[in-house]
Amino acid sequence: MTAIRPAPSEEHESNAVDVLSEVLAICRSEHAVTARFSLSEPWGLSSDGVPGAMIRLARRASYWLEIEGMPPMRIEPGDLVMMRPGVPHRLVSAPGARTTPFADMIARHARGPRDENPLVFEHGGGGEMTEMFSAQIWFSAYCRHVVLSVLPPFIRMREADLPMAGVLGQTMQGLVEETLERRAGWRLSAARMGELLLVNLLRAHLPARNRESGGWLRGLGDPNIARALMAMHRAPGQAWSVATLAGEAGLSRTRFAERFKDLVGVTPISYLTAHRMAVAAQAMEAGTMPLVRIAEDAGYESGKEFSRAFSRWSGLSPSAYLRQEASRRAGVTMAPAGKPPG
Repeated sequence: MTAIRPAPSEEHESNAVDVLSEVLAICRSEHAVTARFSLSEPWGLSSDGVPGAMIRLARRASYWLEIEGMPPMRIEPGDLVMMRPGVPHRLVSAPGARTTPFADMIARHARGPRDENPLVFEHGGGGEMTEMFSAQIWFSAYCRHVVLSVLPPFIRMREADLPMAGVLGQTMQGLVEETLERRAGWRLSAARMGELLLVNLLRAHLPARNRESGGWLRGLGDPNIARALMAMHRAPGQAWSVATLAGEAGLSRTRFAERFKDLVGVTPISYLTAHRMAVAAQAMEAGTMPLVRIAEDAGYESGKEFSRAFSRWSGLSPSAYLRQEASRRAGVTMAPAGKPPG
């Protein structure tokens, strides 16, 4: 019987989906904080950027998103927008409107420790109303280093273009409203919602936008490079070489190395090393395995060899990295560690 192989486009799509699925399967939401704002024209809010990914949904009236270096963007009711961590931006009822810092509103209206409890407030001049629902999500180490670091400043899922946006928007709105009541399990529900929203926003973003993204996301647009990425993600501890990865990609060694560097931005081995370190960082933060086991899973024969590689990647020893992350979780702002894999 003759085997039926998928068409090249189908095989490419399958490879890209497999890589994305395996990457996102490692991502975990540590916790999320939700909010609901009632904003009446004229209004404006400014943010210096937040440590987590910020996802917003508006109802009733549209609003404008302003990011330095980009033209103002009109966001329609029902559209989902995710801001990458650390991106300064402004939300306004009209371009150029005066703004109040989010930090001031949080200090005025937050109940309990900052970034711990749902937030509700009203703001504006009494005109047409925009209801804003948001979730700030803190993701685990692998997701921060591998996924969020290579995204554009924001991702938008238009309700008018994708039916899934409407479904996700209704889910998000309902869960935000439920968390405001702080029913049992609301923290876990908010965190899991964050993972669901991230997966679907990326699925919507990739087909049309992978050329605008960096690193491995751009590499998914090439079927040969996608196969090599899939191999590294499935077996990061394997003793890969440029030659064996080229074999996975179905290219000559030279052609593979050139194409990988052109698309992903780093050499295949540099990408592999950074991927291994990001996986290891997540395992270290979880605290469930000894360092020697983490080193073995990453493909290193000794803890010392792994520690040297980790220090080159993050700029910190494993123990110093964990101290920094403990400070980050406690709310102390420190410089980010680690280099994304491409």
